[in-house]
Amino acid sequence: MKFKSGTRRRALEYEKDIIRYWKDNNTFEKSIEQRPVTDSYVFYDGPPFITGVPHHGTLLSSIVKDAVPRYQTMKGKRVERVWGWDTHGLPAENFIEKKLGITSRHEVGEKISLADYITTARESMVSNAALWEDTIDRIGRWVDFKGAYRTMDKDYMESVWWAFKELYEKGKIYEGERVLMYDTQWATPLSKAEVTMDAGAYIDVTDPSVYVKFPLTKESYRNFSERIGFITDPEEDKTVSILAWTTTPWTLPANTALAVNKDVNYMTAKVGDEVLIVAVDLADTIFTDEKHALIEYQEMNRFRGGDLVGLEYEPLFEDRGEKGHRVWSADYVTTDSGTGIVHLAPAYGEEDFIFAKEKHIPVVHVLDEYGIYTEGVWKGEEVWSINKSIAKTLLEQGVVWKIDYIRHEYPHNPRTGHRLMYRAHPSWFFNIDEQRTLMLEENAQHINWFPPHIKHGRFEKTIETAPDWNVSRDRFWATAMPVWKGTDKDGNEKVKVVGSYAELKELSGRELEDYHRPWVDEIEFDLDGVHYTRIEKVLDGWFESGSMPFAQFHYPFENTEKFEANFPGDFIVEYVGQVRAWFYYVHAVNVGLFGHNAFKNVIVTGTVAGNDGKKMSKSVGNYTDPNELMDQYSADSLRFTLLSNPLLAGEDFSLKDKEVGDVARKLSMVWNMYDFFTLYAEVDGWEFTPSADGVIADPSESLTNPLDQWIVSRLHQLIEEIETNMDGYDIPNAVKPILTFIDDASNWFVRRSRRRFWKSEDDADKNDAYRTLHYVLVRVSQALAPFVPFLSEELYRNLTGEESVHLTNWPKVGHINEPVVSDMDTVRDYVTQALSLRAASKMKIRQPLASVTVPTLGKAINFEDILTEELNVKKVIQGGEKVELDLDITPELKREGYAREIIRYIQAARKTADLNVDDHIDLSLSTEDEDLAQTIKEFGTVIADETLAGAISTGEYAYVETAMIEGKTLQLSLQKN
Repeated sequence: MKFKSGTRRRALEYEKDIIRYWKDNNTFEKSIEQRPVTDSYVFYDGPPFITGVPHHGTLLSSIVKDAVPRYQTMKGKRVERVWGWDTHGLPAENFIEKKLGITSRHEVGEKISLADYITTARESMVSNAALWEDTIDRIGRWVDFKGAYRTMDKDYMESVWWAFKELYEKGKIYEGERVLMYDTQWATPLSKAEVTMDAGAYIDVTDPSVYVKFPLTKESYRNFSERIGFITDPEEDKTVSILAWTTTPWTLPANTALAVNKDVNYMTAKVGDEVLIVAVDLADTIFTDEKHALIEYQEMNRFRGGDLVGLEYEPLFEDRGEKGHRVWSADYVTTDSGTGIVHLAPAYGEEDFIFAKEKHIPVVHVLDEYGIYTEGVWKGEEVWSINKSIAKTLLEQGVVWKIDYIRHEYPHNPRTGHRLMYRAHPSWFFNIDEQRTLMLEENAQHINWFPPHIKHGRFEKTIETAPDWNVSRDRFWATAMPVWKGTDKDGNEKVKVVGSYAELKELSGRELEDYHRPWVDEIEFDLDGVHYTRIEKVLDGWFESGSMPFAQFHYPFENTEKFEANFPGDFIVEYVGQVRAWFYYVHAVNVGLFGHNAFKNVIVTGTVAGNDGKKMSKSVGNYTDPNELMDQYSADSLRFTLLSNPLLAGEDFSLKDKEVGDVARKLSMVWNMYDFFTLYAEVDGWEFTPSADGVIADPSESLTNPLDQWIVSRLHQLIEEIETNMDGYDIPNAVKPILTFIDDASNWFVRRSRRRFWKSEDDADKNDAYRTLHYVLVRVSQALAPFVPFLSEELYRNLTGEESVHLTNWPKVGHINEPVVSDMDTVRDYVTQALSLRAASKMKIRQPLASVTVPTLGKAINFEDILTEELNVKKVIQGGEKVELDLDITPELKREGYAREIIRYIQAARKTADLNVDDHIDLSLSTEDEDLAQTIKEFGTVIADETLAGAISTGEYAYVETAMIEGKTLQLSLQKN
């Protein structure tokens, strides 16, 4: 194979051309088919929301999802990569409702029919597919879009039904009521994990905190007085009130109890004409005015909280029955804040609800699913708009003793920014507690995490603290829960969970083209004398996502052997927010179904921030569109930048355009070497002859020049280091040595080999130089292929003429000549130290020096040749413990320095005159300066040899230039010979 100079192309040109080449030649498909099915590597692709748009964060995951499979493919694995779309759930509904102009749940059925809503949803789920595919192609990711699974597809949903029934029959799914995060705008509960997966879900808000008076009943007042001694004249008609504190005045209409801590000290305090019961430790904090100045109060009696237990108080609003409006003791009541007395509205508090169920305290709902009051003074009002008014109204009525305003964190829906509440809600739950130990064991024993601290850190803590998972939603666009209910003749509820469409057909005689609501809602059937109708709940989208490993194959209805042979998967990757979300849900579902982990290796990335360190925002304009960035610098540069920074160690990273540009510049050194190689290979007619099997052999055994031995050894070290770290899923350390090696190859090997290519009289050594540089560049193209696939493809095809670097095997680690590598490290360190001494003395490198003294000389490498050339010294002396330079300049050394300056000017003039590197020239030099004249006379032969000139004359040629050398004028003139 012959080589031609000037064949280097701009990245923008060859990257887009290569995308077309891969598609036209089915290169991706070939890379899979050439590997055996029996040696598969299974990669799980977490599906993005189809309604979203690609951004740097999603591209980061896609780049890793491309780099690891490319590497594993080169290692001989069959890596099928199928795209997936997350098309269901609240994010999709949010997108649809914005499109339809719907602002609340009740408009579905009023403003638009459910059937039209679902039809619109399905049609909308292809909106951004083309944008995604174009961007994923542009970043160089190989993935099968044509065979993409979608969570809304009929087959996928059937597998989800199967999973739900399996878990139900294993006793892992149950129906119950718990207090959940609840969005009144969407009228549905949310899981805590989906709310808290990203920072920013808890937003600081200012709310009224109220001190509420709960008057003891007359009977309780008498009983209490007898316990602790009369606190007022029993003949006076005095009211004693328990003072409770709450930051949620909107929950007061749902109050059914108060709680104290039986072991805390409380007191009755007289404040003006009122008698209030509060915790002793908090009195001075409670009894303050608006300016936080202490209000005068009198402590009347002191007693334990246990003395308050069992007392009854007057209802603030409605009487909630026999068990309502009593004082209880609860261990979770503290004196950290408030009054030491907690108001219980069990329907709107997690701990309160659990406590109320245990003690049989009434649980009362005063809000409908949209957050509208259903009773009382505020009937018809929306909770968040009336909250502050409730506090003010109750203060005016004397129910509230005082109001403070506090700023505190409150959960918001990360999709809409709408404020959430905690609300008791009947739902279906996945029993996490029952399988928690197994989930922890599977993580500890069978999952490899990078970065490693996630394993026993965030992921383990997520499992340890996770509540039972609410898997049901009161929404529309999702997989319908396959649950039908009926009532027998004795009034007993019957439940039938369906696990397939065939089973439903057998029960009902009906089958559907689409099993979404509302069509599946219409299916009813009779069984054993009971009539069954479907409950109107749908499944949490995360349950669908967690089913992805098997549902993508329509398991167990199809592809049974394929799934079971390749489960658990080998690799997954997503950003850190998915540790509590997708990673967790996949683990939960599959441990529940199959009893073990679903994935073996995980990479957790950090979050990409904008160039100002803040969240990327189009409106703020703190980042450059990925496509613009790739067109400006290259997709490879963006890939390498993202793969080589702290993001891949799970840390957050602020992406700046300049960093991508810096990487582009450093990667371009590969093309500089390519230009150098092809330039001289064309001049000398050097050809590459591939072996019969197409494999480029390791030339180590036949190389005699230490420089060749060194760069080939360094190349093999690079391949070994990349391989070791990629096998450990440590991508940052896999790519870390790449730029260092490129710099070594370009600025040491090529620079020091230049004369061998165009001036050497040793044809064997010249051939070795060509052979070595060609071998290094080809192997570099293979070693970089997983990370910078475009550059690698262009370089490999230009150098070999073969079809694709991505159809080759990972290069084997060849011979590493350790003595040569060690000696070269040492001598390069000496060079660095000596150059620092030159810089400190402001001594130009072109000025020769008499000598350098170094501690040791090489055994495998001749240090003298390298040090004299690199440091421009006359001799090398061994001795001492540090590097030292003789900085005394003799007249002879000064003239030699002038000669080097003259050579530099002539070489620059050759380029300006558009001469080729191998053009011989006629050269004229003239000067009136005695030192320069003496220099030309003394070093004329060296000057001529270095610049491919004949004898130096004083005539005038086609190109003329005036040079200044330390204030001395030199006239130079040249032309092609």
